[in-house]
Amino acid sequence: MGWEKGRYYTRSTKVNGRVEREYFGCGEVGALVAQMDAIERERREWERECWRLEREEMENFDASVAKVCQMADILAKAAMVAAGFHRHRGEWRRRRVQKKE
Repeated sequence: MGWEKGRYYTRSTKVNGRVEREYFGCGEVGALVAQMDAIERERREWERECWRLEREEMENFDASVAKVCQMADILAKAAMVAAGFHRHRGEWRRRRVQKKE
């Protein structure tokens, strides 16, 4: 997209994998189309920034949830050990108490 040799405005688009150029001319028509394209470019940049901020916010939220889950796991393990259980191949089992003879 842009002014060709500073005289006339063209827009390049891809259609079916091929680049096609649209000629808009010089003067007011070219200037108006150039302004419309600039506004559209700014809108797309604004949308990209909004998506980036939203993604960053979600990543921060995911990190917080992961930290809470990790702390809950540690707390649950501590409670199970305090209750007399142990892990056997990933399963929680009650410890056997050896009888004194």
